[in-house]
Amino acid sequence: MTNAAQPARPTQLSHVAPDGSARMVDVGDKPITARSASAEGFVRISAELERAIRDNTVRKGSVLEVARLAGVLAAKRTDELIPLCHTLPLDAVEVAATLEEGRVRVAATIRTQSRTGVEMEALTAVTVACLTVIDMGKAIDKAMVIEGVRITEKHGGRGGSFKAPPEGSR
Repeated sequence: MTNAAQPARPTQLSHVAPDGSARMVDVGDKPITARSASAEGFVRISAELERAIRDNTVRKGSVLEVARLAGVLAAKRTDELIPLCHTLPLDAVEVAATLEEGRVRVAATIRTQSRTGVEMEALTAVTVACLTVIDMGKAIDKAMVIEGVRITEKHGGRGGSFKAPPEGSR
């Protein structure tokens, strides 16, 4: 007879029903609290596209402004895109798209008074804004890459606060 270790029991996942099907978590008993989340992401771009964005000569228009607006719209529609996200009343949606050397940086901060957090809204805002940069600039640069999409900070809820380490420190 061996003393083999028993396999660890899997942790009960909040979005999995007892029968194994996906389910939306019931947050009805959770208190309404102030919650916020910030995210960032980057689109690596060519020197030619960087110049066109800086000079505002991209044929489709202002890349940074259209990307910013796309991010705002995306945050408001997150529950339509991600199947198990709750519909949330967003109190504030702030999205910024800025040109840096060799890339566009997109940052979003979302705030709500709700029973669940807004991390997915912040990530959706950033990701759709990054996709918009690609859509706007693809005639000039077909090799763009989205990278570094992540939560940078969150506050509120049972999980409390989180602040990510600086970019590139992982």
